[in-house]
Amino acid sequence: MQAYRAALADKDGNPGLLIIDMGEKLFKTPAGPKNVSLEKCDFGLGPGVLKGAYAQMPRYMPDTDRVEDLETRLLHCMVTLQGKDPAEIKKHRFANEAKNESNTDWEKIVAYVAYQSDGMKLSMPTAHPKEREAIKIGEINYFRNVGPLDFSCATCHGETGKRIRLQALFNGLDPQQARDVMGAWPTYRVSHNAMRTMQHRMWDCHWQMRLPDIDMGSPRTVALIAFLMHQADGVKLDLPGMRR
Repeated sequence: MQAYRAALADKDGNPGLLIIDMGEKLFKTPAGPKNVSLEKCDFGLGPGVLKGAYAQMPRYMPDTDRVEDLETRLLHCMVTLQGKDPAEIKKHRFANEAKNESNTDWEKIVAYVAYQSDGMKLSMPTAHPKEREAIKIGEINYFRNVGPLDFSCATCHGETGKRIRLQALFNGLDPQQARDVMGAWPTYRVSHNAMRTMQHRMWDCHWQMRLPDIDMGSPRTVALIAFLMHQADGVKLDLPGMRR
């Protein structure tokens, strides 16, 4: 396992770089009923500014009056700028590993936008009350037991040394372990043959807890991401990540 993990650390051999290139093309290509690109999308640093934007998300967005992560904001831009139907976007948000599907356009674009913060330090803003509120709500939900298994996020990710089979589980309450994970996401999952986003991670964890499909960009997912990003504050982003 150690040799396997060492091999994954070689970024030059990361297939995620190809997915990022595809995402750049999609990002800059006019699409949707309005036939415009996403190049004027404002991820919090101004329209069209991508450099460093992901490193400062989730963040409060005045035009929507809510805290948004990268994917929630991307959805907003696809709807407002391109005129796309949010329900249709959500139908094709994640590649189905059971069907050996390749990455969706959504995952490619998310990977591209996030990559523009590669090498920068993660620093989620906390100046606005709603940003601090999101972190607190995320922390509460991290410990909240739900579903038929009576699980919380902390059930698997609240102690050091836990594992499922050969997979070690990170402790999100340990800042260093949180940095190791959050600093390398979005990540290329070798076992999925696909790039995976943080909203996919939220969806997958909820599915494994035997909960109904959670809506992409729901307040719960954004709050959980805000909490984990805050836990990982200061980490230097190493994107794209690569995991088993």
